[in-house]
Amino acid sequence: MKALLKLIQLEMRKNKTKLLRGALIADLILLAFMVLVVFTEEGEFSTYADVFDGLYVFTKAIFIIFASVLLSKLVIDEYKNNTITVLFMYPVSRKKLMAAKLLIVFGFTFISIFLSDIILSLLLGGIDYYFSDVIQGELSVRMMLDELPGVAADAVYSAGIALIPLFFGMRKKSVPATLVSAVLLVSVLSSGVGQFRLGNQFGVAISLSLIGVFIAYLGIKDIEVKDVA
Repeated sequence: MKALLKLIQLEMRKNKTKLLRGALIADLILLAFMVLVVFTEEGEFSTYADVFDGLYVFTKAIFIIFASVLLSKLVIDEYKNNTITVLFMYPVSRKKLMAAKLLIVFGFTFISIFLSDIILSLLLGGIDYYFSDVIQGELSVRMMLDELPGVAADAVYSAGIALIPLFFGMRKKSVPATLVSAVLLVSVLSSGVGQFRLGNQFGVAISLSLIGVFIAYLGIKDIEVKDVA
């Protein structure tokens, strides 16, 4: 366990600045987009329930795609450029190396979605309170506390789903395949009619999340004997 945590720390040390900068840029874009649609499109987001629903969908979409970029950088690119062979020469098991990379993707996706949902909800509530008063009702501490369990669960499911593009990327060591599969996945999850969203259905979310975790498990399980070429 200590070796695995050390590997995660080393990977994070190499990529921490880029990850934080990328997450910040994604959140700023998402905030600007939500401000545009909430405060200029009358009737589309009239209640906090509507705002939360829309925000959670967009946050999930943007960070699942972000996770595919991270998968491409940490895993697919290293296989494609054959730099993974250098890592596999270190006196550390391949399984731990790959597990560290995939845990970073999972953990980053979970934390990014969870914090973004909470922080952006508060910012949108503050903007409405001080500048526009477009959203019906009042954003309260009780309301945010009631949202936390659902936000946390959604972040966990999304982090698992974000691992699914690994399957498509590893088939031919293709970065475009990884990114395109993430975009298609997000399109399917965001599809729906009215308030119905496929990705919001518990059965769909948990099933896809478990598939993502299983794909990650398969990526780790046979790596000691798998050809890296």
